Amino acid sequence: MRDRFKIEKVFFIPSFIPPHKKGDEVAAPEHRLHMVKLALHESPQFIPSSIEIDAGGESYSVITLGKIRKTYSQALVFFILGIDTFLEIETWKDYQEVLKNCFFIIISRPGYSLQEAREVLGGRYREKMKDISEKAEISEDMLSQYKFFLFPLDALDVSSTEIRKRVKASESLEGMVPPRVENYIKENNLFKWKK
Repeated sequence: MRDRFKIEKVFFIPSFIPPHKKGDEVAAPEHRLHMVKLALHESPQFIPSSIEIDAGGESYSVITLGKIRKTYSQALVFFILGIDTFLEIETWKDYQEVLKNCFFIIISRPGYSLQEAREVLGGRYREKMKDISEKAEISEDMLSQYKFFLFPLDALDVSSTEIRKRVKASESLEGMVPPRVENYIKENNLFKWKK
């Protein structure tokens, strides 16, 4: 995705307090940031960001996006997210502002159809959505015409819910998270790992 859209930097931003999750479902922010750093340690083009953790309080995309746009005022900003998350965009704080201030790359997730994105917000943005094949070149013309890019991705069916469930059952996380992250979860007894 980074190469196809010629994205210079990809930030991975854990929330301080995710507004859509219950407190007992989530590891402490410093643990989540550290796990992101461990997961990305071999990929210098992917940057762990503490922007929301440093801000404290509930994390809202509209606020984070505003900070990013101030720092990178001349850049095109792409919000990369799964279709499952995009389908909930109407529940986001000031989602209309988020929609105005960036492009969206919406990636497929197991159990969801990318075409469901076309019906979000009553289908108001259907004309601004573009299906991207695995080989399509992303042109400036496309960026002037479309705001939402539907990107099919062959991905493992991995979710934070499934990871927490496996940890609670003392099951292996092999193939779901990098070994360094699994070790960190065990060492720090995150998600109530049974010893």
